Amino acid sequence: MNKRPVTVPDILERKLSRKKITALTAYDYSFSKLLDATDLDIILVGDSLGMVSLGHENTLSVTLQNMIDHTRAVKQGAQRALVVGDMPFMSYQVSVEQAVSNAGRLIQEGGASAVKLEGRMADRVEAIVKAGIPVMGHIGLTPQSVHQFGGYKVQGKNYLDSRQIRQDAHDLQNAGIFSLVLEGIPGELAEEITAELKIPTIGIGAGTKCDGQILVLHDLLGINQDFVPKFVKQYAQLADSLKEAVGEYIQEVQDEVFPGQEHTYHSQKGNLKQVNDRD
Repeated sequence: MNKRPVTVPDILERKLSRKKITALTAYDYSFSKLLDATDLDIILVGDSLGMVSLGHENTLSVTLQNMIDHTRAVKQGAQRALVVGDMPFMSYQVSVEQAVSNAGRLIQEGGASAVKLEGRMADRVEAIVKAGIPVMGHIGLTPQSVHQFGGYKVQGKNYLDSRQIRQDAHDLQNAGIFSLVLEGIPGELAEEITAELKIPTIGIGAGTKCDGQILVLHDLLGINQDFVPKFVKQYAQLADSLKEAVGEYIQEVQDEVFPGQEHTYHSQKGNLKQVNDRD
């Protein structure tokens, strides 16, 4: 495994080398440390934590402070992978100045090496990049626009929408992003955009022709059983394993099998009697 930290120039270079970029989400220290022990390139501290970790209906309730706290925890566990922090809803939409300030907080307080913005935000991207902060773009099905889209629906299925997404990709590249997440768009459109751009694309529900892929870790591990999108492959069924382990624990506690002698502390012979004698 390559122990050298992954950098933004490393991700940009993948466009030329054509070695696929791999990325996953993480929201805490424990999962981050486990992911960092692999060859994973990018850990995204996604605002999907609102749904995965905080139990919200969507990502819109996630605050900047939530993102700072979770990014800091993830950074504590990641010494090699590139840590990217999501900018949550309404942390960059109000003004360019707000966007730069809040991006700076994710870097300074959260420890992220880069930030990610959703949507047509070329002016925000340009200002943040000028401030010295690398930016990852995100277009297509952007979860922060769920109400505008009328739900989590595939984007770019008709000609006009696909041309707009293609234009957004070029505008964001021109503004200075170092990579672009393409979510929930037809594979053919993702392939076209990937071929046209000089920066790498990272797909989620966008086919195989992107320069890399990203998934929500809890989806990959089969922990999130409430909703499994079409584009998700579950590489494990940890929800079943967890419930089985907890069920076994409950039974052993009730049967006084756990804790066993090997899990129990014992006093040295005679010590308790000496203490009682002094009492």
